[in-house]
Amino acid sequence: MLAGNRRMFTRSYASAEKPLFDKILVANRGEIACRIMRTCQKMGIKTVAVFSEPDATAPHTSMADEAIYVGPAASTQSYLKVENILEAVKISGAQAVHPGYGFLSEKDYFVQALDEMGVTFIGPPRNAMHAMGDKIESKKIAKNAGVNTIPGFLGEVDNDDQVLKIAHEIGYPVMIKAAAGGGGKGMRIAWNDKEALEGFRLSRAEAKSSFNDDRMLIEKFIETPRHIEIQVLADGQGNTVYLNERECSIQRRNQKVIEEAPSPFLDPTTRKMMGQQAVMLANAVGYRSAGTVEMLVDAKKNFYFLEMNTRLQVEHPITEYITGVDIVEQMIRIAAGQKLSYRQEDIPLKGWAVESRVYAEDPYRNFLPSIGKLQMYEPPIPEDEAQREFVRVDDGVTTGSVISPYYDPMISKLVTYGSNREEAINRMAVALDAYVIRGVEHNVSFLRDVLENKRFREGRLSTNFIPEEYPKGFHGHVLKPKEKNQLLAAALTLEFLVTDHKFQLTQQLGQRPALEGLDRVLTFNEQPIQGNVQIAHDNEGDYFEVILGDNTKVNVVTKWDYGDPYIQMIVDEDPVTIQIIEQNWKGFVLQHFGTKYEVGVGTLFQKHMESYMPEKVDTDYSNFIKSPMPGKIVSVQIKPGDKVNLNQEVAVVEAMKMQNLIRADKDGVIKAVYVKPGQDVAVDELLIEYEPSVNVLEDEKK
Repeated sequence: MLAGNRRMFTRSYASAEKPLFDKILVANRGEIACRIMRTCQKMGIKTVAVFSEPDATAPHTSMADEAIYVGPAASTQSYLKVENILEAVKISGAQAVHPGYGFLSEKDYFVQALDEMGVTFIGPPRNAMHAMGDKIESKKIAKNAGVNTIPGFLGEVDNDDQVLKIAHEIGYPVMIKAAAGGGGKGMRIAWNDKEALEGFRLSRAEAKSSFNDDRMLIEKFIETPRHIEIQVLADGQGNTVYLNERECSIQRRNQKVIEEAPSPFLDPTTRKMMGQQAVMLANAVGYRSAGTVEMLVDAKKNFYFLEMNTRLQVEHPITEYITGVDIVEQMIRIAAGQKLSYRQEDIPLKGWAVESRVYAEDPYRNFLPSIGKLQMYEPPIPEDEAQREFVRVDDGVTTGSVISPYYDPMISKLVTYGSNREEAINRMAVALDAYVIRGVEHNVSFLRDVLENKRFREGRLSTNFIPEEYPKGFHGHVLKPKEKNQLLAAALTLEFLVTDHKFQLTQQLGQRPALEGLDRVLTFNEQPIQGNVQIAHDNEGDYFEVILGDNTKVNVVTKWDYGDPYIQMIVDEDPVTIQIIEQNWKGFVLQHFGTKYEVGVGTLFQKHMESYMPEKVDTDYSNFIKSPMPGKIVSVQIKPGDKVNLNQEVAVVEAMKMQNLIRADKDGVIKAVYVKPGQDVAVDELLIEYEPSVNVLEDEKK
């Protein structure tokens, strides 16, 4: 079946050494597949990509020397289907397989199948993977190895009665989580019996869907912890080192959002103790390859083993920045039987690195995933070559790529480096401002806002950071007066430049237009602001003098070509990048600090005529429950005629392997149910309709 869907490309490699392998198959997709292939190319090793039906034209598919089709869109029928991956290995003649992360990266049965074929798995041996991949078994091993562990029940939890019994013995809050897998799936925090039972049910379903393993465990939830992990490398020949730590405390739904290395919290003594315990654990299971020991650290710097990820981590680039170690290269060399060339004293800790996970999700709607085509995609690669070494974009998409409901909605990992934490964060802010993503909703606005957060800047982090700093959700960046003036000055300058461009089209080629200034009325947050812009000339070129209101003067220096997606300016000596999302008859939609703002721009006459425009009346959906995300209906708990109460569970929607409860948003009687289990739904699709104007409580009183 697969042989007829093989593509081969011709590439040349320049390498001073004999390749460790002639050909490696990368059993993954997206950014991590591309990242692994880059190192293979550097090492002179040919690569084989595997692709599902929607990934036929994906960047990772065309980047490889060969590409082999492995099945339809659903990962269970393609990237997770072992027999199809093994057939691709046979067809390609690959000598080794790198699994990346996710999919088959921590499946010991996949490693066994490769071993039986005589193909090298670029990762740990199956016994170590099996031991550390099981959270119950790994805690037992860690405890026996002398590693600090979290108090909890070291066994499987099977039923509701057992859940409540164990939770009461440990004491709330407790963490309910899957014994297998990772990535934040199959995990819930419970503060009472109701949350414990609900969390057990949903987490178990997620674990079954994501890992085909619904075994659960319960342990004490450490309040206000930091999530700090230690990267290790082991060659299986007696040499194991730790590559310092990564701070991964900025999380939501147990998934990391922003990571940094090193941690702003650890001191050299604690770092060494954590590193030594990570090495002890790796040695206890005969570990080989790259792995990560995740730990929770409390306010007093007590640390506890959480789990070990027996694979390459998403956030590995920040460790590569501060140590200079190419972790993928080391994984390949170790798999080929080479000894580590590093000793512990050889591992530096130089500078600071920050990583932002850029996702296709809507931060204004509780970070629900967004699907669609990337109509425009321009990663923020600095024009100045000297600055490019400080910005790294690991992505696997391009303009025209489709973010689908079948795979994780990550667009990229954006990484910046600096000599210190402040410099790395500032470079991240600049990069996010210039990151052009159109066609899907994305979380750049949220990432950008976190960078401006005072607590984040001071390094006062915990895994509770997001719920504590955004208790009512994220609603966009709140502009300070200076930032508001930057936005308005950009709008007025753009109005001048657009008008100037149109004027030039009517002039003789090469003749300077006579346009020197404009008077306009700006509208921001429904407030009119008088604006004037004048172009000035000096020996260094053109700049703009902007007057806002009665006496606010703003100086703008910029070079902008008509059609560019953003305008870079020096505003009163501050560098500013503002994206141009849209220009319409009212003015502009501009993106500043990641958040989109509407700025009306027009003449006095235009503003007067706007008052005669009819207002758009929104459709009333108050009697409907809509799907908050694209996904698949797992279950429906109600039927027409049922009475429901506020917050009552009415359905479950699965999106990106996560189970999401749909609750009634008011008391009422169900008029119609428009979906059924197994049905795919789009965002905002109508699911359930209430009977109009029915007050259940009043009806019952009568």
